[in-house]
Amino acid sequence: MDGNTEYGRKKFKRSRSHFADRITADGKESGWPVEAGRYRLVVSRACPWASRVLISRRLLGLEDALSLGVTDPIQDDRSWRFTLDPGDRDPVLGIRFLSEAYDARETGYPGGVSVPAIVDVPSGELVTNDFQQITLDLATEWTALHREGAPDLYPEALRGEIDEVMEGVYREVNNGVYRAGFATTQEEYEAAYADVFRRLDLVTERLAGQRYLVGDTITEADIRLFTTVVRFDAVYHGHFKCNREKIAENPVLWAYVRDLYQTPGFGDTVDFDHIKRHYYAVHTGINPTSIVPVGPDLSGWTEPHGRESLGGRPFGDGTPPGPVPADERVPEGHRPVP
Repeated sequence: MDGNTEYGRKKFKRSRSHFADRITADGKESGWPVEAGRYRLVVSRACPWASRVLISRRLLGLEDALSLGVTDPIQDDRSWRFTLDPGDRDPVLGIRFLSEAYDARETGYPGGVSVPAIVDVPSGELVTNDFQQITLDLATEWTALHREGAPDLYPEALRGEIDEVMEGVYREVNNGVYRAGFATTQEEYEAAYADVFRRLDLVTERLAGQRYLVGDTITEADIRLFTTVVRFDAVYHGHFKCNREKIAENPVLWAYVRDLYQTPGFGDTVDFDHIKRHYYAVHTGINPTSIVPVGPDLSGWTEPHGRESLGGRPFGDGTPPGPVPADERVPEGHRPVP
């Protein structure tokens, strides 16, 4: 069965990550040490939470150290599936559904199967699905495997401010659009809608005079805001009824998100086809016809943004990431072409 009829029919609540083990430099905390080639990152390009990890992995140059499995954007009630791969199996893990890695870790696990997920290749067991922690650990625990010139995405001197900004963005933007979209009463919807645009107004004010959210370089805070804002006009504005305005109608946020989109490591991970097909085809409780809109027009994503006039150094003392590996490129037709 394609789709999920429960979406939009019961009150939305973001579940906490049940598998919150951490992969650390020495492995002492949970027994999972950083080790090149040992783990596989499983994502859906449709999912904003998974997209955080895709961007971090690219910016830090971890493609060779942490392999990548990409699921079909059409998730069914059996979980994320590997139908984009030959034989409908992940070529490294040998499984058809991500739920198999969850079952290998905990038989009969009753919770949902979510991405991003990091799987231990030798055992086939899920290590972690903690979307809040994974990217922080990539930035701070995987440093021995970072590429030369990798940026500091979570600089120690700014962590307090970064955490404060990210908390508000998570609560009212990242999670807020879901609370609006999956609301089951008018009151729930209107409260979430108000939160979304209250926070977007605050970040708009913040970004009017500075290029990035915290400091003068890209940080984890920018990654977390980007993954929601890049999806906003394509899905959240209409599908989730967050329709006070489009991002393209907000001059500051539209320029900001295009600046990031055109930065290597951001836009080259975004698959607009996967994004739209997942939201509109899977959330059948909200969109029972599963009709996927043709629009919006994507050509504006490659237009000049003018944010360079605010200064800032995207990668700080570092350098941009190299080209996208050939087998990880977003297909033409799934992204705007300059």
